[in-house]
Amino acid sequence: MAQEWKKTLVDGFDGDDFSPEGGLYYRDNFEQSAGIVEFEKTEKFNGAGALRLGVKPICPADSDGCSERAEIWEKTPLRVPYDIPVWFGFALKFGDPVPEDKHRYVIAQWKREIGPEAVGNFSPLLALRVYNGRLFATVETNYYPGLSTGPKGVPADCEDGITQVWLRPDTNQIRALVATDAKWEPEDGALFNSCSDKLTVIDRGNPLPLPTSGWMDFAILSKPGPDGTGHIEIFANNQWVVTVKGHIGHNDHGLGENQYFKFGPYRAAADNEWTMYYDDFRRSLKCEEVLTDSAQCAKIN
Repeated sequence: MAQEWKKTLVDGFDGDDFSPEGGLYYRDNFEQSAGIVEFEKTEKFNGAGALRLGVKPICPADSDGCSERAEIWEKTPLRVPYDIPVWFGFALKFGDPVPEDKHRYVIAQWKREIGPEAVGNFSPLLALRVYNGRLFATVETNYYPGLSTGPKGVPADCEDGITQVWLRPDTNQIRALVATDAKWEPEDGALFNSCSDKLTVIDRGNPLPLPTSGWMDFAILSKPGPDGTGHIEIFANNQWVVTVKGHIGHNDHGLGENQYFKFGPYRAAADNEWTMYYDDFRRSLKCEEVLTDSAQCAKIN
């Protein structure tokens, strides 16, 4: 079992349940009871079918901190050690209508295991998010003071090589804005009013796809490194979007030994249904088994 995490995982969601070769499952808890999970054959990226994931309202109107989720998890024995680089691939499409409000929406996230002795809130080390109808990616790490901080609600204008971040000392974290779609406006990043040298973001010249653009295929390298050795690569539709290096992830007391990935719609409480489609999940230690244009793997260092 100690070597299970080295397996290549693949699931095209072509049957009526999760494939044994994919190592995925739907987790049951209160927030996940908001979920709608369907293996369907009409809206698909590749093969015979895809996975429809939706959320419906379940949170009381006066609840604080309640969320609604329909997330698919990696099985625990298959989780990859925290310091090992691993590639994830998946296709996704937004159902209609695309959320266009200023609300918390997450469609994929990477986290570190949280043990019983851990104290605090640990946001995903990497997440794909939606805000105001825009798609963007964030990276999280432990708190470090910023090089500069501007007025609250005014996006920071950072020099080349310095990263725009949101300082969160109350949770011992900083959140970096690392990639956006082509319609992103500076005011969409109003929370990110500080600059940090703890992460380096290299723009590869391509934005994230627009949420309204239909099916999009991601290939993403996750290599946490809260000591400054972290490395993330994001490709979308075979276009190189961004490289992130530096302090990535968390090293607080009580955190587990492994990283894990989960995907599906996750939001703060809302009063409507929200739907996403997913297809072609793959996970491998080898870039060439995940990135469709495998020739691009040789460019990464």
